[in-house]
Amino acid sequence: MPMENTIYLADSKFAPYGNRPRKEIVQLSIKNTEKLIEMGAKIIVVACNTATTNAISILRANYELPFVGIEPAIKPAALKTKTGRIGILATRGTLSSALFSETSETFAKDMEVVEVVGEGLVPLIENGQLDSPELHTLLTRYVKPMIEAEIDYLVLGCSHYPYLIPKLKEMLPEDVTIIDSGAAVARQTKYLLEKHQILREDSSVPSLEFYSNAETTTLKSLLADHAEISVQQKEF
Repeated sequence: MPMENTIYLADSKFAPYGNRPRKEIVQLSIKNTEKLIEMGAKIIVVACNTATTNAISILRANYELPFVGIEPAIKPAALKTKTGRIGILATRGTLSSALFSETSETFAKDMEVVEVVGEGLVPLIENGQLDSPELHTLLTRYVKPMIEAEIDYLVLGCSHYPYLIPKLKEMLPEDVTIIDSGAAVARQTKYLLEKHQILREDSSVPSLEFYSNAETTTLKSLLADHAEISVQQKEF
């Protein structure tokens, strides 16, 4: 979707969502939704597993525009596993949600699922500490029970965790496949834009605006190779 205008809200002031009560997660999700609508959004990707699993049903019930959610890709892992043992690295908020429980029960009922809460990973990623000893220590601890269980699929259940894929590949056996939901989310977003006949086909240069309600240093460093993207601090 190269011609689409994009508004990206990094709710860094309140991150991580994973340890917050469900009521607060819903309130934050409503706040962000209303800000995006105010800024002209025609479709919203809830780019957070915890917000999706705890709040997306409420958002869909209260707002008319289409929403795309993100939740751990348990289904493809469960369908493709050869050992019947899969690992899930996610936040506490995602793993304790009703939606996650329902999905897991539906697709992985008869499998060994090693669930690990990635406590402390999001703040380190948010601060750009991908090569820090602290992150290495935490990740080593979190993959240990998965290696011991001899999983063949690892599901990433947080939208921050794809940044960990290079590290995870170093730590995990070669036969472990890592799954995140990014490509599936992109396909679903395009499908809904076409279904609702709102896909932008204008040939003019699209607007790419990224905002954070905290410092923008990390966001700017992640987008350093994309000079066309505007990164600003904004209150919301």
